[in-house]
Amino acid sequence: MEPAIEQLGGESQLRALVERFYDRMETDPAAHSLHRLHFRGHGLNQTRQTQFEFLSGFLGGRAYYRERFGHMDLREIHAHIPIRKADAELWLDTFDAALADCELTGPVVEKMRATLRRAALMLVNNVPDWRLEADVGYT
Repeated sequence: MEPAIEQLGGESQLRALVERFYDRMETDPAAHSLHRLHFRGHGLNQTRQTQFEFLSGFLGGRAYYRERFGHMDLREIHAHIPIRKADAELWLDTFDAALADCELTGPVVEKMRATLRRAALMLVNNVPDWRLEADVGYT
């Protein structure tokens, strides 16, 4: 059976999806709380690349992320980030919007969405939230 990444349209389509997802995160005021979670990280440019690398392996393509970091442990990757259920749902909603923007549909997309939902909800934690200078002026 053809890997999910190929059923989506290959690496170029996956890259377009990831770019659209982060474009939405950076520009949609409703996604600001997601965007703020990246302020303490390496920034969205690096996150765009690592997300593409992770999803490539996740979808049965080349495991770029594992090649660079030696694992694909979602909990370890996100252990320092305060993730609430609302954050996970917003991530999923934003990803769904990016899928729609890229006109990606069908059984492989539904299977990916279901798997991502389980993964996102598994990351909900009780890490103390942090207020950032970048949040000043946002509600």
